[in-house]
Amino acid sequence: MDRLVGAGLPFEERAGERFFDANDLYNLGMYSGRSTTQPELAFRMLFRFAGRPVEDLLRPKTWDVRVRLECVECAGRAPWHFEEPDVVRFGGRVEDVTRPEPGEGSARFAALVTTTGVRTPIVSPVLRKLVREYLEAGYRWQMIPVPMQSDVALVHGLGATSCIAASLFLAERFREAGYRAQAKRGWFCGVLGGALDLPHACVEVEDDDGALRTVDIAKAQLAARLPDDTEAFRELCLGSVYNKVIPSTASGNAPFGRHECGSPHPAQIHADIRAVRR
Repeated sequence: MDRLVGAGLPFEERAGERFFDANDLYNLGMYSGRSTTQPELAFRMLFRFAGRPVEDLLRPKTWDVRVRLECVECAGRAPWHFEEPDVVRFGGRVEDVTRPEPGEGSARFAALVTTTGVRTPIVSPVLRKLVREYLEAGYRWQMIPVPMQSDVALVHGLGATSCIAASLFLAERFREAGYRAQAKRGWFCGVLGGALDLPHACVEVEDDDGALRTVDIAKAQLAARLPDDTEAFRELCLGSVYNKVIPSTASGNAPFGRHECGSPHPAQIHADIRAVRR
């Protein structure tokens, strides 16, 4: 750590102790090449599904979705707005919904959400070329603070990327090539039992045949780092949908929710998503 600090790793000193940013420490472990750090071990465990037959990712799967919305320095009673799961258009279902009621301080959303998967690979050679160019550009996926992920130029200028930054960039490239495309946010499910609240984003693009395709570029990047054969899963990420992702109605760089009370601080959104055994 002394050598890293000497090379410029930032930290804060508090009462004689050094405190580092959790994202920096995660990225250091993830790319240390030691294979024994917590991020490396957790990554291989959480993505072990990517080396298995993809048929399991195409069947219906139900999730118990519970979201807590918190208003920081709430200015009083007001309506809530929450970007709900958007799975019906992909063959899924949303049942037993509890929506946020007008109030102050906090609110909750709950639902049983059923996702499913379907193979719909990209048809357009232009879209495939743009995806391939991005995957070959050498950007390294990293844990990045959520507000920073929307600054695509800054993130890519550092040689890094994330699901949000990559999706915003690709959506723009697709539009420049004449395609209707937008980055959309959602949740990647089944991570540490649902207790890990990570932002996720994909690109939705209208293909040459008029059908909507979903490009999950970040998951394709991450799966390529695994020692297992993940080619089938990576191909699934390039146009298809699979049951471990719950898309929402939020755009790629928009928050999942807000409180209309007038507080200057963004609402804090905490999702707990767990698989339902049926």
